[in-house]
Amino acid sequence: MAATATPEAVETTVVKSLAELGADEAALTRDAEFEALDIDSLDLAELAQIVEEEFGVVLKGPDVAGLKTVGQVIDLIVAKAA
Repeated sequence: MAATATPEAVETTVVKSLAELGADEAALTRDAEFEALDIDSLDLAELAQIVEEEFGVVLKGPDVAGLKTVGQVIDLIVAKAA
């Protein structure tokens, strides 16, 4: 069974996952931009797989294409899980 996608749980998972993908954990705030974190489309694809496994939320390329910040991804995951 998938974990409940509360904003706090999603933020924890996203921050932990992005740190594991190479982003500086200290820089991982809701306002942090992927470009500044050196997070690319392949990293976002990996994050999408983690999110699907953890919360049962499917993120497709078009879903994340226009997203620029960590907070935007968190908000999208929470909204899609509702």
